[in-house]
Amino acid sequence: MPETSPRTSPTPPDRAAGSAQAADPTAADPTVAALSYEEARDELVSVVQRLETGSTTLEEALGLWERGEALATRCQEWLDGARARLTAARSTDPAAPREDEA
Repeated sequence: MPETSPRTSPTPPDRAAGSAQAADPTAADPTVAALSYEEARDELVSVVQRLETGSTTLEEALGLWERGEALATRCQEWLDGARARLTAARSTDPAAPREDEA
């Protein structure tokens, strides 16, 4: 019986494990860091819709997934910043309800 080996393809350098992109998705694309919350959210919705259709190649889908991760990270940054601003505003207003009271 002949010996067979599994088919593998080389991992492209930009997809290698441990890349800077894996640590901070927005670092790989400075255009994402410049987006407003609404712009990032709207583009993320578009990316998800394209992925859900399943009509892209594997390589395109991976690129869309990575873009989606960066967009989701950017949205979370905006939300975290908004929460911090609200918390700071509440701490300076003694009449405002505290988070643990809300």
